[in-house]
Amino acid sequence: MKISESLFLAQDICLAPIDHEQDAEIESRWTHDAGYMRLISLSPALPQSVSQIKKRYEKTEKEQEEKRNLFYFTIRMRADDRLIGFARLYWIDWSNGGGFIELGIGDPGDRRHGYGAQTLRLLLRYAFDELNLYRLSALIPEYNPAAAHLFLRAGFAEEVRRRQALERGGRRWDMLHLGLLHEEWATLQ
Repeated sequence: MKISESLFLAQDICLAPIDHEQDAEIESRWTHDAGYMRLISLSPALPQSVSQIKKRYEKTEKEQEEKRNLFYFTIRMRADDRLIGFARLYWIDWSNGGGFIELGIGDPGDRRHGYGAQTLRLLLRYAFDELNLYRLSALIPEYNPAAAHLFLRAGFAEEVRRRQALERGGRRWDMLHLGLLHEEWATLQ
């Protein structure tokens, strides 16, 4: 990586910290979309108020400071600083150089424009070049083929398929465990 290359800016998006006032209202609206909630969480979909989102932000920031095994970013449009999603590196195991990666684009109108791919590239570079992690994992439900395609295209490999591990919409779905090693990522750069 070039030392002058930005860690947080891509063509259309940037990774930024949480803005408690503006972001909570927007993210609260996203939680009212059951389809979105099922894409980003394995927990039952549950709408959240602005105050609940703010409390979650405070908890996230406290965990970042105290445990130091979580890096949480908002995804914003560079053109107008509009919040479009979140990205995080979490469950980081510093002893073994591993962690998990997750991202979500909130509004359906912001999906399928390449913002997820731009975000994933930034997160991978941050994880491997800045944090010096060796391995990243992603958990993707089978019913989210767009996310699976995004991660596989970025070099991740399917390592585990937990058959019928999830139940959604009256159907059983597989849970995909994808992984990427530093040297695999480096060969794609």
